[in-house]
Amino acid sequence: MAVINNQLNQFGIGKKQQGVVLIVSLVFLVALTAVASALMLNTASDMKMSGSSQIKVNAVQEAVSTIDQVVSAQIQGNNNSFTSSQFPINMNGVVTSPNTTANISAVNANNLVVDCPHKKLASDTEPFKCNLLNVQAIKLYGRANTSNVQVNAGIAQQLLNTGG
Repeated sequence: MAVINNQLNQFGIGKKQQGVVLIVSLVFLVALTAVASALMLNTASDMKMSGSSQIKVNAVQEAVSTIDQVVSAQIQGNNNSFTSSQFPINMNGVVTSPNTTANISAVNANNLVVDCPHKKLASDTEPFKCNLLNVQAIKLYGRANTSNVQVNAGIAQQLLNTGG
């Protein structure tokens, strides 16, 4: 037995330990826990931001789809309601997306029919004039619909110039 105790003491196994390894390992454990906790909080905020960004992208796409829906509703078969001079037109009855409103308004001053943009012919008289219109869709989104996205589209509807 004495031989075994001498061999254990030779390797330092039987000596009274001071507990330094325990304290150092506990400090490292606390540091690693703090780092892991900070990374988890950072990841949670990143997830919230990316979720909010995705919701906004969806709202923009719904507003763009509403613009397409409004334009489609104005052009049905041979009927083209864009040639009408009674603007603004409230299109909320046509819109199917929830929390979305749309309207069409004339951009022309005093609802006058004007020369078409980017359309200049070589002659003095132009056969076409234009009705310049703005189609607007507003989509509410977010918590309690407190945020909104507004999408505008411009339309230049060619009309035959009757000289008036």
